[in-house]
Parts: sequence; C-alpha cells; structure tokens
Amino acid sequence: MMAQENKQDKAAPEEAEAEASSANGAPGDDETEEDSPVDTSAEPLVDLSGLESAAALSPDEDPVAVLEGEVASLKDQLLRAIAETENVRRRSQREREDSVKYAAAPIIRDLLGVADNLQRALESVPEELAAENEVVSNLRLGVQMTQKELMSAFERHQIRIINPLGEKLDPHFHEAMFEIEDPEQPAGTVVQVIQAGYRLHDRLIRPARVGISKGGPKAAAKDAPKAEASQAEASQAEDKGKGDAEPGSTVDTSA
Repeated sequence: MMAQENKQDKAAPEEAEAEASSANGAPGDDETEEDSPVDTSAEPLVDLSGLESAAALSPDEDPVAVLEGEVASLKDQLLRAIAETENVRRRSQREREDSVKYAAAPIIRDLLGVADNLQRALESVPEELAAENEVVSNLRLGVQMTQKELMSAFERHQIRIINPLGEKLDPHFHEAMFEIEDPEQPAGTVVQVIQAGYRLHDRLIRPARVGISKGGPKAAAKDAPKAEASQAEASQAEDKGKGDAEPGSTVDTSA
C-alpha cells in the first residue's frame, strides 16, 4: 500500500507540469509544422547583375522587360562577334590562297632575266645573216626554240607577257622612260618597248618599260573628221531639201 501511494505521489507532479505547459501555449505537432521556416534555396533567382541596382527601377518599369532588353543587347553582341569571326576566317583563307597562288613570284622574277637575254640574242642575229651561214642559222634556231619553250612554260603557269606597242600608256602596267616627238601618233601612245613586262595571274611582276609619243594630236581630235563629215551630210541634206521645194516657195535674191 505504501509503495502504491509513493508512485501516485510521483506521477501527480508530472501530470501537473504537462497541464501547465499546455496551458501556457506550448507548441504542439500541428503548430510546429505551420510555423517552421520555408526552404527557398531550390527556387530560381532572377539575375539583376546587369542593372545598377534594384532600387534604380521605377515602379512603372517591368523587370521582365528590362531583362528582355538585356537579352536583346547580348544577342546583338553575339551576332557581331560571329560576323567578326567570319570576316577573320575569310581574310585568313584569302591570304592563304594568295600565298599559294603567288608563291612562285620570286623565282619568276629571276627567270625574267633569262627571257630578256634570249630575246636580245635573237635580235642580235638578223634572219638575213643567219640565212647566209648554216651554223649561225642553227644556233639562232636553237635559241628561238629555247625561248618558245620558256614562253610555253610561262603560259602554263599563268605568267603573261605585257607588250603594249601601239597602246595607250597605262601607269598600272607601263613605265614611261622617255618621250618621242611623233606628230602622227596621239600623245601618250606607246611607240617603243624597251623591256617587256610580265604579270602573274592578276598581279604585276614587272612593268613594261616603254617610250611614248609627244606632240601628236590628242585622242579627242580623232572625232573631228567624223564631226566634219556629219556637218557636210547635214548641209547636203539641207540643199537637197531646198531643191525639192515647190515652185514659188523660195525667192531668188541673187539679182
């Protein structure tokens, strides 16, 4: 009996303490779930790093519209970077093609002296002199065949000779060395070629050294005879029209 009373006396304070706690508003299971903090770490965040500050936005501005403008600006920068990269790629490709296309230019310049010497050798032995001596004729023929073979090799590799005799002076391909008084040729016409020029594809390797005419008629003067002929034809047509006029339409005042 005494043991049971002691157990009841110990249990009574525990029950009283539990009742007091519930009376003071201790949180239960339901209240703990409702008042617990929400974990927002998994939610996506809006990047406003492009803005000076979030406070810079006025109440009328929409953050979404601002971000869309920033996306458009970044897209424009991306397109410009892509275009610049494409231009660099094309420029590099063109430079690479030109380096291959004109790689033989230095050795071609050295071979031009050989071509010039072959031409001088042919010019130093006239055909009349070669016809009188069989040895000289055979030698001249050998030099001529060598020059022809060299010119054929030049043609195969797109090496063109520039021989502008009788043409108008072109400062892009011709180098005028002197002027010659020639009233029969228009001024600025090539009347003598001292040294032929050459070009590789569309690039000049060596300009042609030439002599040009001086003191001749200008190029526009060629149209003067045509103008005089046209005037003469007009006069004839007018005279013919007068001759076909009806009697009495004109008055003879010569008397």
